[in-house]
Amino acid sequence: MTDFTADDHRHMAHALRLAERGAWTTRPNPMVGCVLVADGVVVGEGFHVHKGGAHAEVVALQAAGMRARGATAYVTLEPCAHTGSTGPCADALVAAGVSRVVAAMRDPFPQVDGAGFERLRAAGIVVESGLMEAQARTLNRGFLSRVERRRPWLRVKLACSLDGRTAMANGDSKWISGEASRQDVMRWRARAGALLTGSGTVLADDPQLTVRLDTDAPFAVPLRVVLDAGLATIARGKVRDGAAPTLYVHAHDTKVPHGFDAPRVSVPRDAAGQLDLHVVLAALADGGINEVQVEAGATLSGAFLRAGLVDELLLYVAPVLLGERGRPLFDGLGIDVMAERLHLQTLDTRRIGEDLRLLMQPRR
Repeated sequence: MTDFTADDHRHMAHALRLAERGAWTTRPNPMVGCVLVADGVVVGEGFHVHKGGAHAEVVALQAAGMRARGATAYVTLEPCAHTGSTGPCADALVAAGVSRVVAAMRDPFPQVDGAGFERLRAAGIVVESGLMEAQARTLNRGFLSRVERRRPWLRVKLACSLDGRTAMANGDSKWISGEASRQDVMRWRARAGALLTGSGTVLADDPQLTVRLDTDAPFAVPLRVVLDAGLATIARGKVRDGAAPTLYVHAHDTKVPHGFDAPRVSVPRDAAGQLDLHVVLAALADGGINEVQVEAGATLSGAFLRAGLVDELLLYVAPVLLGERGRPLFDGLGIDVMAERLHLQTLDTRRIGEDLRLLMQPRR
């Protein structure tokens, strides 16, 4: 195991902060940051902004110029070794004459997956990896999920009252959470590759499912995904307004109405007759989606949780009470005894306006 120094940790932390600046724009590519250090001084830095643009290593090398020769490159992901929208970053580092590359982690993407490290070592460059790998994996959890598991990272966003209700019995849910929480949700939407809901939510609430930020910061527009087994919602709803692309997911056995030309994909039904959610996510991964944010009712949210597909729960708890007739967070979990309860791990707790925001993961 490599003994990394305090300076190594400091520069990698800097690279990770740079990488995160691409959270709203890099998809489907991973977020990557790079810092070049010579004689203890940062001589160049950069991050990947968007697909087709310069990679982090190239941006940092351009900033450093001749000062890159003999420098150490701190990069949050293994430098690529293939030609895609840009040339191989490993070759650029070799040509610039860096002497050492410290990477947070290996890139599992099949066209890289160790080939970048091999190319650097073949050129006589010292290569060390594994520094702050856990932080790097968290940063790119969506990309890694798509590559390693062939499904996007799935986050369920919900807002509830103190007594765990998401809406009144008649379905009225505007607004449980406050304005600060609603704007915070927009920031989470901005990092998602897709915003997913069900036909019931479209019919009942008519959501826009768009990103509406209180900042001019650029972001890549997320895909809107509507799970609608029988295509019951195709003639209505703000999801047809053209403000963002919309994909309909329906069952194989559904007859598609004549003239319906919106993007769509068909998937099989599961044993219960519902859309097979595993296949839905595989199809989205095949389309380059790294992160999915589910904004739906208790039925669909519960189905994802019951299927073991929820990676993250983003919950806004408002200081209000809706009473025992209100609608629950999840339906269909089938928990009858305490031993069957689902355990969650709380990753982050913070106050957003008057609300409490919890970020949690199911314990596997």
